[in-house]
Amino acid sequence: MIFKIKPADVFKERHNGPDKEQIQDMLATIGANSLDQLIEETVPAAIRLKKPLNLPKALSERDFLNQFGKIVKQNKVYKSYIGLGYNDTIMPPVILRNIMENPGWYTAYTPYQAEIAQGRLEALINYQTMVMDLTGMEIANASLLDEGTAAAEAMAMFFAQRKGSRKNATRFFVSDQVLPQTIDVLVTRATPLNIELVIGDHREANLEDDTLFGAILQYPAADGEVFDYTDFITKAHAQDILVVVAADILSLTLLTPPGEMGADVVVGTTQRFGVPMGFGGPHAGYFATKDAFKRVIPGRIIGISVDAAGNRAYRMALQTREQHIRREKATSNICTAQVLLAVIAGMYAVYHGPRRLKYIGLNTHVLAQQLESGLKALGFEQQNEQYFDTLKITVESADMQHAIRTEAEAAGINFRYADATTIGISINQNTDLADVKNILAVFAKVAGKAADVLSIDALPEEAEITWPESLIRKSEFLQQEVFNRHHSEHEILRYMKHLENKDISLAHSMIALGSCTMKLNATAEMIPVTWPEIGALHPFAPADQTKGYQQLFTELESWLCEITGFDGVSLQPNSGAQGEYAGLLVIRAYHESRGDHHRNVALIPSSAHGTNPASAVMAGMEVVIVKCDERGNIDVADLRAKAEKYKEKLSCLMVTYPSTHGVYEESIIEICQIIHNNGGRVYMDGANMNAQVGLTSPANIGADVCHLNLHKTFCIPHGGGGPGVGPIGVVADLVPFLPGHAVVKTGGEKATTAISAAPWGSASILPISYAYIAMMGGEGLTEATKIAILNANYIKTRLESHYPVLYVGTNGRCAHEMILDCREFKKAGVEVEDIAKRLMDYGFHAPTVSFPVAGTLMVEPTESEAQEELDRFCDVMISIREEIREIEAGKADQKDNVLKNAPHTMKAVMVENWERPYAREKAVFPMAYLRENKVWPTVSRIDSAYGDRNLVCSCAPIESYNENNNEMVAVG
Repeated sequence: MIFKIKPADVFKERHNGPDKEQIQDMLATIGANSLDQLIEETVPAAIRLKKPLNLPKALSERDFLNQFGKIVKQNKVYKSYIGLGYNDTIMPPVILRNIMENPGWYTAYTPYQAEIAQGRLEALINYQTMVMDLTGMEIANASLLDEGTAAAEAMAMFFAQRKGSRKNATRFFVSDQVLPQTIDVLVTRATPLNIELVIGDHREANLEDDTLFGAILQYPAADGEVFDYTDFITKAHAQDILVVVAADILSLTLLTPPGEMGADVVVGTTQRFGVPMGFGGPHAGYFATKDAFKRVIPGRIIGISVDAAGNRAYRMALQTREQHIRREKATSNICTAQVLLAVIAGMYAVYHGPRRLKYIGLNTHVLAQQLESGLKALGFEQQNEQYFDTLKITVESADMQHAIRTEAEAAGINFRYADATTIGISINQNTDLADVKNILAVFAKVAGKAADVLSIDALPEEAEITWPESLIRKSEFLQQEVFNRHHSEHEILRYMKHLENKDISLAHSMIALGSCTMKLNATAEMIPVTWPEIGALHPFAPADQTKGYQQLFTELESWLCEITGFDGVSLQPNSGAQGEYAGLLVIRAYHESRGDHHRNVALIPSSAHGTNPASAVMAGMEVVIVKCDERGNIDVADLRAKAEKYKEKLSCLMVTYPSTHGVYEESIIEICQIIHNNGGRVYMDGANMNAQVGLTSPANIGADVCHLNLHKTFCIPHGGGGPGVGPIGVVADLVPFLPGHAVVKTGGEKATTAISAAPWGSASILPISYAYIAMMGGEGLTEATKIAILNANYIKTRLESHYPVLYVGTNGRCAHEMILDCREFKKAGVEVEDIAKRLMDYGFHAPTVSFPVAGTLMVEPTESEAQEELDRFCDVMISIREEIREIEAGKADQKDNVLKNAPHTMKAVMVENWERPYAREKAVFPMAYLRENKVWPTVSRIDSAYGDRNLVCSCAPIESYNENNNEMVAVG
């Protein structure tokens, strides 16, 4: 017999859910003869690409891992003592294996549906508690993107909160000892808001200057010196000046916390708590402040509330804190957090507990003391009078510094070279006595002295901290039970698994979130992330040590240019909202370069995601809203009228394509032309890029800038609400303005200042998107887009007789997502939230609720779901519709029914006396498959209003149960 030989390992067949037979069956269901016919009926002919994507041939998983392994071997993993906010650390293997590399954690979505996110929420409240305790502050959020942007958020918050004699102040004092990348980000954020930065020595600052509204200090300082800022803060407060302190989280195990010095805000990064440097990210930035600012904190806060049964439950508190809900009135555009990294950092604190955290801090400090002693014995001078982990060494000449650098790099060691005669050395958790001896050997060789200046073989059993008493921490921290119980591997393993089992992720079922694109995060894509050549590099390492990363960046940028049709890409923005902001700043810089400083109007459709107007305001623009018609499309007449009205001031249009309503708008080319004819540029929100790749492109449509959500279309996991990456692509005349960086050369010839703290943003997760493109190839990526459209239209066809589909294209097709209209069910007392909660009983996470239209569900299945899973979801939605019909027909009580009481916990249905007017089986086993594989919500429906009225955001012992009024009462 003769057999055809075909490759057994074709990645696109792993990534795309439906097989050939399923595709044909689904096409028959929706009434199309082929995928190509479906695309012709869905995507307007005028915007379709004329030729296929020109990308390298697709690789198998095995070939990719082998080939990529060779690329990253070009990276040289040296011992890094550069510091500047990035330090080597040790992730406990039990956390590495069971959180970092565990799809149960990294494929979960943002915890909007709190009842099936209790594990993550508990882990995040641990994180908040850790930050509050270590900083000495009263409230903290559940992470920001990095230290630099956290500092910028503090500055913006202070600016918005100006009062009294400082109501009109426009200047912000910045210590010259703040990290250089943080200063760069501050410059970026300050400029559009007309904030002037005053950079200088904090000891010489004129705090009586009535134009100052705030100040930022670094603790310890960038060069390692530790200052007591109490007097500075006291004097600042006397002048109504607010103060933010950027603090090293590990140092706060030993140093007096900034909160005890009077700081108004403390920011920083929790990277030192077990998160790899990863060439700059992702890391969880932290933000802690006083209770007085709890209503204006940027980002997300996790709070404690109660469920329907009065039990303790976690949820995202005060969700208006996500300021994109405020649209153009927002002072921040934050839409995400670094949840996965915050969970890791918080679990690091749980695992080590206060005692071992202090030991890690002490070991770090004592090793720095030992190094200082050895260097002094060799004749070198150390400048820092008080330090935690960083020494500032002066040498005789630039020639000596060069000689030391040459010897150090030959020995696989990186120091910081601040100027021609200064060397900075930052000790870290991964430093031991042998490393100290190796450092001393380098200096000894250059000094021509005996290397054996450190003769001890072990650290002393006791060490003296010689700081002034005012700098030595005396307050306890992390005294809560969770930080003092899980210190053996069995205990921490079981605790992490206990939390994981409370959540729904892609490991359980499809998460059909419209606009958020919960795609497969393939294991082969994830594997390189934890390789040392990816994770162990410092972002400021010399370029000749990072050639593997540089090849990754160059090739990924070129592939993204091919996919988008653009001429240049910046990988620096580390979230979608950061990408929006970066894109708008590039447009702003372009206009200013032409003398058009007055062009500051951004036209934004009323349907746009709230981060669009928020980003525009942050970029110093005036927002003008454009109407949408009854089909959800941009009202072209209104757009033309407003573009012409503001043509002298028009900066840009912000548009999402396909539209936020899940439709390929036929008029998009005309829309872009109208903006160009009136002197503006077109910014495209790339949230729906999953429906463009290989079929059309932003540049082909007419956009000038587009951000790409790599955590959506390009397969970086959502990580429970972060990490994400939001690079931007631009046309040729905008390339010179791509963002730069204060420490490492990046960006265009006329680069804007930094968007993010690290030069390439969240560099260590870029291999995921690189792997996805490399293994799919141009043909595979295009096929994925087609199947995403097929899957969406299949769901639409199966559900449209049960749920009205709100918007469709000219031929009755949706794009890659659709909106199910649930508003008519209000007549039966059923809200869209009831459907979302009832889906939990069936083991599903709800689609996007009430966006972009209140009272609707926005469904996006992605291409990675097979027909069987699509059918299971459709069957569940039809079953829920029948439950609604029972209420409509009067067969079920409007107030006491399976939807209103959803979700049903095991505890709720195992009561001895079941008093509901429906059977227990109907509550928890409404379909047969649930008997074999049931995901049990661990809490009943959560009372959000109670949580907002009684805001508790730490895991301290805070509640007692009051049997009389069925409420939790805050007692601490």
